Amino acid sequence: MKKIILILALLLASGFYQTNQAKSKQTDKNSGEKIFIKQADQILALIEQAAQKISIKGVAVIAFIPGDVTESWNSKMKVVGNLTSGKSNLLGIAYTKASEMADTHRDSGSKIREVYSGELGYQGGLIKKVNSEYILAVFSGGSGEQDLEVAKIGLDWLAKFYE
Repeated sequence: MKKIILILALLLASGFYQTNQAKSKQTDKNSGEKIFIKQADQILALIEQAAQKISIKGVAVIAFIPGDVTESWNSKMKVVGNLTSGKSNLLGIAYTKASEMADTHRDSGSKIREVYSGELGYQGGLIKKVNSEYILAVFSGGSGEQDLEVAKIGLDWLAKFYE
C-alpha cells in the first residue's frame, strides 16, 4: 500500500512539475513579445533618426517572431518621409525583405538560397535570434548599404533588452 501511495505521489509531483514548466515557457514567450511591444515605437524613432542623419527617406519595419519556426509575428511599420519613390512601393520592398528573413532566418539578400517568387533578394533587413525567438529590423528607401546601416541601429538597440 505504501508503494502505491509513493508512486501516486511521484506521479502527482511530476504532473505539477511539467505543468509549471509549460506555464514558464509560455510566460517566457509572452515576455519576449511584451518587450517588443513596449520598445517598438522607440526602435522606429531611432531608425527614423538614423535615416534622417544620412538623408534617406523610406519605410522602416520591425517584427518579433515567437519561437524557432515562423508561424506568426508581431510587426510595426513607420513611414520615414516617403511611402513610395517614383514607381517603387517602399513598404512593399521592405516587406519582401522581411518575408525572406521570416523564411530563412538570415539577413535579407544573404543569397543562401535562390530568391523565391514574391521576394526581391535585396539587402536592408537584419534578423537576430534572441532566446528561442527572433527580432528583425528592415529599412527600404536608400541603397542596400544605407538600409542596413539604419536597420542595424534599431536591431542592436532592441537586442539589448533580450540579454
